[in-house]
Amino acid sequence: MTTVILAEKPSQARAYVAAFQKSQKKSGYYEVSDPVLPNDTLVTHALGHLVELVPPEKYDAKYRNWALANLPIFPTTYQFEVIADKQKQFQVVKTLLNRADTIIVAGDNGREGENIAWSIMKQAQIDVEHKTMQRLWINSLEKEAIIAGFRDLKDGWQFYPNYQEAQTRQISDWLVGMNASPLYTLLLRQHGLSGVYAIGRVQTPALYMVYQRDQLIKNFKPEPYLVLNAEILANQQKLEAKLDPYQRFKDEKGLTIFMQAKNVQRGPQTALIKDVQNIVKKTSSPRLFSLSSLQSAVNQRFHASASETLAAVQALYEAKWLTYPRTDSEYLTKQEFDYLAANLDQYQELLPEKMALPQTTPQKRYVNDQKVTEHPAIIMTKVVPSSTQLAKLPVLQRQVYDLVLKTTLAMFAGPYEYTETTIITQVGQALFKSVGKVPINPSWRRLFKTKSVEQGKDTLPVVTPGQTVQAVLTTPTKQTTPPKPFTEGTLITAMKTAGKTLDADEAAVLKDVEGIGTEATRANVLETLKRRHYLVTNKNELHVSGTGVTLCQAVALEPLLTSPSMTA
Repeated sequence: MTTVILAEKPSQARAYVAAFQKSQKKSGYYEVSDPVLPNDTLVTHALGHLVELVPPEKYDAKYRNWALANLPIFPTTYQFEVIADKQKQFQVVKTLLNRADTIIVAGDNGREGENIAWSIMKQAQIDVEHKTMQRLWINSLEKEAIIAGFRDLKDGWQFYPNYQEAQTRQISDWLVGMNASPLYTLLLRQHGLSGVYAIGRVQTPALYMVYQRDQLIKNFKPEPYLVLNAEILANQQKLEAKLDPYQRFKDEKGLTIFMQAKNVQRGPQTALIKDVQNIVKKTSSPRLFSLSSLQSAVNQRFHASASETLAAVQALYEAKWLTYPRTDSEYLTKQEFDYLAANLDQYQELLPEKMALPQTTPQKRYVNDQKVTEHPAIIMTKVVPSSTQLAKLPVLQRQVYDLVLKTTLAMFAGPYEYTETTIITQVGQALFKSVGKVPINPSWRRLFKTKSVEQGKDTLPVVTPGQTVQAVLTTPTKQTTPPKPFTEGTLITAMKTAGKTLDADEAAVLKDVEGIGTEATRANVLETLKRRHYLVTNKNELHVSGTGVTLCQAVALEPLLTSPSMTA
């Protein structure tokens, strides 16, 4: 009885093999033995996707040359082929799968992992109905997790619908690309524009979001407005105060009418401390990282692209130091929390200085078994690197590990506590508010060394209600500001939610399906748009190129191609 373990890529296969007691390398596969495995077990691997949809000309030679008369292209059945330079490994895998009595799908968890495995089996015409199908489901490549996973294999058929989902997505991508790209290219050529215009089911709505933002910025006309501020002098100390409730004035006339009604004027005048409140507040540590939120944070801090961040996390995952990267969850299960708590001392060795981590009881903000459907948030594994090992890593990998480490440890530090002081000063009949914060317990913020934690300069002077003070009123003129350009970090977030550009019903659709693209594909979408010169990066800002603008203007009236909710 032969068992074949099918990994997604060579590095994954090597990680499995390294966890077993004995192994012997063959051409394209390994013979392995371990108490957790049946006798006669083999490990083989794909090279990512080995099978892809055939191009239109494989259905009919007439599609080799684009023509409007040949559109739309809708095959009755969809054909697949083995990628040319991957034929050799496909033949190895095919031979082993035919020989197998039991097949263990052991690619990445999730629908693309299923798609890679089942597409190979379908193309190789494996008689899966007469084989035992099992699934390895793990979130770490450390030895302990691998062995535990092989002890607790799932029914492989349970995940077959994931493959059907992935193939449906694959076909819909093909249909949009193979029809819309020639259609718009040919129509634009009729208007004298040369070149090829590539349309993508996810790429084009993502590009269109950047185009809309660029247009808002380009067409933005700043508008002046006035505000009414007060500088309060109390006990030889100054504090800034803003009108409460805060409001803007369109012109001098509106401001004058308000000031007359409130019996105030520009310049110095007597004022009264109306109210003083001191409230102790707490702020929880940041949520744990999904891939998207990690890509956004790394882009904001270090200006790394989404694809660069994914590559760094993938490398740390394959080094067995971080958990599975392509996760959309920001939660852990109790199991992960327990091992993190048990290893706190080891993780602390990687910090510049030790600090108190008293919060060893799981909190629902971070730990919720019901909210972890496939993978937990990105956290450290039980395998803790030494400082020397980390120092040898490329800079971005080191930065990513450090950020994940500190964000994960922050949940054990307890909330940041501070006193918030609010002073209300009455000038005439107008009220002005000043707010200051004084740290009581920096807690998790010590991990990130934020300026306010180190300096604590938000202290307000000590005053009491009823105290007479001096106020100087000013009326500075300001201007409205345009929206900020997208960065890769903010675009990744917009792709995940797209909520701000949608009505409530559309936003609900997106919420159910996690926006456009997936954790695994968003970085690749952005890279494709840059490679095709539709998106350009300038000082970490994303903008649409001239060619991209032409494409966006061409598809502007077709929501099928521009609407985030439609593609979701």
